[in-house]
Order: sequence, then C-alpha cells, then structure tokens
Amino acid sequence: MRGVIGILIGFFAVVFAANLVFFQVIEYEQAVVTQFGKVRTVITEPGLYFKLPTPIQKVTTFEKRMLDYDADANSIYTKDKKILILDNYARWRIVDPLLFMQKLRTEREALARLDDIVYSELRKELGQHELVDVVATNRSAIMKLVTERSDVAARQFGISVVDVRVKRADLPPENEAAVFSRMRAERAREAKTYRSEGEEEALKIRAETDLESATIAAEAYETAERTRGEGDAEALGIYASAYRGAEEFFEFTRTLEAYGKALDENTVLVQPLDTDFFKYLQGAR
Repeated sequence: MRGVIGILIGFFAVVFAANLVFFQVIEYEQAVVTQFGKVRTVITEPGLYFKLPTPIQKVTTFEKRMLDYDADANSIYTKDKKILILDNYARWRIVDPLLFMQKLRTEREALARLDDIVYSELRKELGQHELVDVVATNRSAIMKLVTERSDVAARQFGISVVDVRVKRADLPPENEAAVFSRMRAERAREAKTYRSEGEEEALKIRAETDLESATIAAEAYETAERTRGEGDAEALGIYASAYRGAEEFFEFTRTLEAYGKALDENTVLVQPLDTDFFKYLQGAR
C-alpha cells in the first residue's frame, strides 16, 4: 500500500515538475517567452517547448485566429452635410505577438485602439462622399479603402485589420420624418409630372384620333355621295333608255301607280274628266 502511495506521489511530482519546465503551444495560439521581464523568444508554431520555472521565465499566449471587433453606433457627417448613425464591425488578427505585447498587452486594449483607428478612418473617408454613395452606390469601394488605411495604421501595434464593414447606416430619428416628408414630396411631384405628361399625351392622341375619325367619315361620305350620284345617274340612264320607244306604256304604268297612291275607297275627288290625270278613266264606265 505504501508503495502505491509512493508511486502516485512520485507521478504527481513528475507532472508538477513537467508543468514548471514544459509548456504547449496549440494550433491557434502564439506565445512570447520572457525572462525577468525581458523577451527571450517568440513562438508561432504549435508544439511542446521547454522553459525555466515560472518565477524565472513567463509564457504569454495570444490568439492566432481571426478576431471580431464590433463597435458601438456613432454619428458621422457625409460630404453633403447629412448625419449618419453607423454601426460597423471589423475582422482582425495579431500578426506580431511581441509588438502587440509591448504596445497593447491585452485584447481589451487592442479593441479600444481599433475603435479609435477604424472610427477615425471611417469619418475621414465618409466625409468625402455623399449620402447616396455611402448607402447605396459606392459602399464596397469605400469600405475597401477604409480597411486598407486602418490596416496600415494598426500595423504599428502588431495588428492586421482584415476587413471593415458597415452593418447598418441609419438617419438620426429627428431627421427621419423630414427626410421621409421630402421623399414623399419628391415622389408626389414626379407623379404629378408623369400625370400631366400622360394627360397631355392623351389629349394629343385623342385630337389625332378625332381628326382621323373626321377625315375617314368625310372621305366615306364623299365616297357614298359619289357612289349614290353615280347610281342615280346610272338609274336615270336606265330609265331614259327604257322610256325611249315606250313612252306611252310607262306613262300609263306611272299613272296607275299614282292612282293607287292617291285614290282609295274613301277618297272623294272632284275634277273635270278631261284632265290628264283622268284621261285613262274616261271610258271606264
């Protein structure tokens, strides 16, 4: 029993001693080894490493992975004097652990420094662009330029800024009503313009249509009258040719037609019998 206890004590002693003189750097870490406050080595590759016990040498590890910076919303003025409330974020990493430890030491201090750098570059760049460029037309190019400038400024602290983006760009609440009113007024003015142009075009089309309709009706009336005149002339010619050589017969038939229209059983007509109208009735008795 005492032997087992002795083995366990020895094992734990070896483990404790190993922890004092060995340390591990994993894949997503990088380390700086200092001895009495002075830098001894910088380790960027994963593995198991030897060091002197903790009072003599100290190991400080830093993240090698991509880190997030999420800023609070801040107001920025654009070139056309508009105020924007920008909510932005950035992706960054520690590229020089020794410089980072000398200048900033902790990620909290790094985030505070990044806040100053990124906000300064955003304010400087957005101040050279109008509101429509920032919100819609040119945001990608602006963010690319801000990222490059922020990266240059952050390199002196051992930091690389990989990407800067705007999550949201809003107008201040007190300006929204005025902007919406102006937008509504502009849309109403455009709608009125389109409506008046449409009415003008409709009047023009209607006038052209009325003129075309009147022209077609006049041409049709002219054609009808000409056709009717030609028909009447042709009918008269037919009548004339038919009458020619049979004048008495047609006179007789036309007189009978006149009798049928002028006389019926209730008609009383008093005229001398020797008139032309009754010449065919003189021998009727």
